[in-house]
Amino acid sequence: MRRPDALDTGEQARLKDVLARCSHLDAATAHVAAFAQMLTGLHGDRLDAWVAAVHADDLPDLHSFITGVRRDHQAVTNGLTLPYSSGPVEGNVNRSKLLKRQLYGRANLDLLRKRILLAS
Repeated sequence: MRRPDALDTGEQARLKDVLARCSHLDAATAHVAAFAQMLTGLHGDRLDAWVAAVHADDLPDLHSFITGVRRDHQAVTNGLTLPYSSGPVEGNVNRSKLLKRQLYGRANLDLLRKRILLAS
């Protein structure tokens, strides 16, 4: 789950050994790393080339991911290109839902409102 350069020496050796034994896993790792670079570097212009490269390989799980990417191509391209994010809004929604679940069956709407306002 970490970047390969963040692994210690033993972990890097084990990773290289596993990838050398399975060409499909090696290809999938390369595609996931390329997508991560697009995501973190906001390089949405590389999406079409990445989709073509993944489609050329025999990786059924990534093909199903590609199907979803193609379905919402413009939205994915915008998400990989534009600096805007709905992350803060989604975080607040997640926090509100967590508080709501904690208070389920215990209190009324007034207490939920106070908890949400105090947790901000």
